[in-house]
Amino acid sequence: MTFPRILLLFSSAPWLLAQAPPPQPAPAPKPSVTLSMDDSAPKLAPIVPPDRVVVTVGDVTLTAQQFEQIIDALPEQYRTAARGSGRKQLADNIVRILVLAQEGKRRKLDESPAYRIQSTFQDANLLASITYQKVAEEAKLDEADVRKYFEAHQSEFEQVHARHILVRVQGSAAAVKPGEKDLTDAEALAKAQDLRKRLLAGEDFAQLAQKESDDTGSAAKGGDLGFFHRGQMVPSFEQAAFALKPGDLSEPVKSPFGYHLIKVEAKESRSFEDVRPELERRMRPEQAQRAVQELEKKSQPVLDPDFFGLAKK
Repeated sequence: MTFPRILLLFSSAPWLLAQAPPPQPAPAPKPSVTLSMDDSAPKLAPIVPPDRVVVTVGDVTLTAQQFEQIIDALPEQYRTAARGSGRKQLADNIVRILVLAQEGKRRKLDESPAYRIQSTFQDANLLASITYQKVAEEAKLDEADVRKYFEAHQSEFEQVHARHILVRVQGSAAAVKPGEKDLTDAEALAKAQDLRKRLLAGEDFAQLAQKESDDTGSAAKGGDLGFFHRGQMVPSFEQAAFALKPGDLSEPVKSPFGYHLIKVEAKESRSFEDVRPELERRMRPEQAQRAVQELEKKSQPVLDPDFFGLAKK
């Protein structure tokens, strides 16, 4: 069995790692209110020569390079785990697939009409996927269109520099500080409202955060979260922070962590040049979709009107 044929087996391969869904690929560091409770780094695969055979099942062999190509074909959210802690699990599933495929050949199931039509479609599906990626990569983006897109979505590229004080509630992912009571929702809200009164009366936000905040990571820095942009914080926190003006203090804001008091230090918009790579990543799929639509028109596909319920009654 050749490698291209093997690759077809993974065209819809999320189940390969379904026994233990992997974490999302690690993004840039985020403020502590949104960090996962498990921040351990994945183990990296040992470096071996790309032509070294790493999997053998019957007459099928996979080299390290081919194994990496299989990982590249997985959905993006699975690749980090497949290259780290889930690498052995992926290999076990590949072995299982190849063993079953070889048993299927022994039973001559690959000669059945059902197999042949599905195999033909999977070939086409894989080639279509690779072609779509290539079309997206080659899409030409007009400078004026990119700038127009930026102007239309400029609010999405704002950044906020904020501090916060967290008052945790029962069930929060944040740990109860030693000697502290596990507050009910009502008790946590009352405490947050009291802290807000103290801040409005003139107490220093940073000093109060150091003493009172249950987000120990930012508390040590006076509640400072630094700059963050949209999509980094939990929705309720993000909505409140971006609605505030520099110097403003929020009402208590509820999140899965508890109640937050947020003070915005500064707001700024990232420049066009800073966000251009992100703009292009967003726009290329749209350009590719237009190209696909043009290809569909040129091919003039025909659907049977009776079979698909398109016939006029």
